[in-house]
Amino acid sequence: MKRLLVIPSIDIQNGKTVRVVRGLPESDFGPYGNDPVEIAMLWRSENAKIIHVVDFDLSQKNSRQNFPLIEEMCDSVIIPVEYGGGVRSFEDADTLFSLGIYRLVIGSLFFDNKDEYKKILEHFGGFRVSAAIDVYDGDVVIHARKEKTGYTPIEYAKELAELGVERFIVTDINRNGMLEGPNLELSRQIAEETGVKVTHSGGVASSEDLLKLQDLVSAGVDSVIIGRALYENQFICQKLWRLAESKFL
Repeated sequence: MKRLLVIPSIDIQNGKTVRVVRGLPESDFGPYGNDPVEIAMLWRSENAKIIHVVDFDLSQKNSRQNFPLIEEMCDSVIIPVEYGGGVRSFEDADTLFSLGIYRLVIGSLFFDNKDEYKKILEHFGGFRVSAAIDVYDGDVVIHARKEKTGYTPIEYAKELAELGVERFIVTDINRNGMLEGPNLELSRQIAEETGVKVTHSGGVASSEDLLKLQDLVSAGVDSVIIGRALYENQFICQKLWRLAESKFL
């Protein structure tokens, strides 16, 4: 039986770790610490198998100020680092891979410059270039989740699948950081309609939510990104990964 892969998220703004609620970063990170490198090492010590990083400075300001930090994070852990946030060009993608990133997650570029998006996808391949599908009230949204595209999630996912994308990162913005439970149906529908692997993101608040997601692995939802629930100790990290690797999940 395939097991759900649990991926901790590290969201960065101005060189510090931030907390994200409904897609928006909050500077008050509370008692968790705000050094992204230290947190990456913490998750590695807790037995995480991969880390998801979101760079709000590249996403919102087209600033590469965090790139040295991203490289340090990649050098500090021996597990893959997945990166998302504002990739606008082939040059951005090439630079990030040179820093040690394992996989890129790209969203808005598909709508802003489809030719550039295809160039990145064709050069690095569908395995290493995943697609973000951010959804708000049933509509795919872009540009830091501020602009509606007019696409439904299924329409968008099918078009991406035709281009050769091999993984979607699916986020229901209404659930993101709210600890109100995951939108299981959204992730399941996208996986089943396209045959493409889905990483679920948003809403996970308990180990019970992980069990519900585990039931979707056979449908193609094989992993989940978790942020706030980990930082606020909704469940113990070591216990979470131990369960995820046992017969329990």
